[in-house]
Parts: sequence; structure tokens; C-alpha cells
Amino acid sequence: MATYVLFNMRSGNGSGREKVNDLGVFLRGKTPVYRDIVKITDYAELFEGMSPREDEVIVCGGDGTLNHFANDTVGINFKVPIYYYATGSGNDFWNDLGKKPGDNPVRIEEYLKNLPIVEVNGMKKRFLNGIGYGIDGYCCEVGDQMRAAGDSKIDYTGIAIKGLLFHYKPTNAEIDVDGQHYSYEKVWLAPSMNGRYYGGGMIATPNQDRLGKDRLLSLLVFHGSGKIRTLAIFPSIFKGKHINHTKVVEVKTGHKITVTFDRPVALQIDGETVLNVKTYTAYKE
Repeated sequence: MATYVLFNMRSGNGSGREKVNDLGVFLRGKTPVYRDIVKITDYAELFEGMSPREDEVIVCGGDGTLNHFANDTVGINFKVPIYYYATGSGNDFWNDLGKKPGDNPVRIEEYLKNLPIVEVNGMKKRFLNGIGYGIDGYCCEVGDQMRAAGDSKIDYTGIAIKGLLFHYKPTNAEIDVDGQHYSYEKVWLAPSMNGRYYGGGMIATPNQDRLGKDRLLSLLVFHGSGKIRTLAIFPSIFKGKHINHTKVVEVKTGHKITVTFDRPVALQIDGETVLNVKTYTAYKE
């Protein structure tokens, strides 16, 4: 029996391979085969060489790694067990499952089925956790710039606070949810969520169920507030309490969501930044 350990060295701010060593207990008595997931170019070929009754796969990485795996394996019928082990820095998917750092790998086939899709800037991509649009996309943009400059410790909360105070300006937004149209002014956040968590621990939509039978997405709209009030409310998103501020925070659910801002800003898909975005559409097929 072979256990294929697909790891991302760059996850967890470069500690991905080191964290895989913590799998020792789970791998006891097994035969691990280690593969750098970044170097895998043909998943169909990889899975064809596995034995359904004897082999298994463990995907090790963060939310971005899992997103790439989900998109790169679309159309593949998994005949072996697929596990996930979190070695990222944010681990929002892991948090959404109620898991803690160091917990044993979990089976994830059911979570990879029928994932929602986002269409943005001519690109069509499936996502696991959420589509960040607003100051969350700005934070990813700044984080990428810092990382490119050699900074390995990115404080997204600090970036958000500085953005709220000094750098980020809210936008006006036109939003459609299953054919219903809404207009908002001074929008700070407008993410569409498949899970509850995104942005490294923010519980954006605490009532969202990624395996819900209704297959709905949740849209969070944080709008209409000034900098000081927004800054006062913002920390409560880490406990999901921001939704209690109903005058400035709304959550809408639907199968198809389109958000259009009045100027281009950065957007993030499970932590991956897309620049110069004026509109996106998220939906479940």
C-alpha cells in the first residue's frame, strides 16, 4: 500500500515540507511516496498508476494548494481515498471543518464535488472557501507585494487596519442575487462565500454550509459606514459577530451572485490575487 504525499514547499510561508514531517504518526506502517505538488503536470496519469484497493493520497498545503488541486483534477473520478492535511498559514478550509493545527488528515472527496465557480476577467475557476472583493482583495494585493520584496511574515490584519485608516477607499456597488438587484454606497467588503471562513480566520458568513442541500452561496455586504465605525466593527468578523451590526452589514444567499464596483480593485480567490477587477460572478451549477 502506497501513500502518495503531495506537498507544497511554499505553503505556510515556506515551511510546507517541514510540516509534512508531522505526519509521522499517521504514516506509521505505511509506505509514503513524496511528490512536490507544484511539479505535477498530469493528474490523470498520476491517478491511473494507483491501485484503488491499496493506495491513498494526502494533499498537504494551504487553501491555495487545495484550490489548485481542486481545479487541476476537475473531471477525474477519484478511485483512491483523498485526504487533506493543513500546512498553510491561514487554513480557512481546515478551520471550517472544525479542525486545529496538527490534527490528523481528513477525507475530502465530498468537499471537492460540484464546487462553485467564479467568472472574473475572462477567467473561469472553481473555489473552495470564498471570493474576496474589497479591502480583503486589497490585503492580498499588498501581501503579494510584501512577499515579492522578501518579507516572509505577512500580517494581513495589520494591512487591513492600515488600509481602513489610510489607503483603501470604499466603492459603490451594484449587486444581483438570483435576479434581485441591489445598490450600495461605500462598500468595504463584498465576498461570496462557499464556506464560513476566509482571509486567515475571518468568519465572514457564520451561517454558510458548504455541503448544504440547497447549494446556496452567501454574500456579505459591509457598507455605508465611515472609517472609524468600520474599524470599530471590523475585529468582530474574527468571531462572526459583525453580522449583528445590521445597519451596515448584510448577508444575502443565492445560487448566482454578480457584484460590480464603480472602479477596479483587487479580488482574491481562496487567497490568490486577481488585479484590476470591476465585476465578478459566482455561482453553483
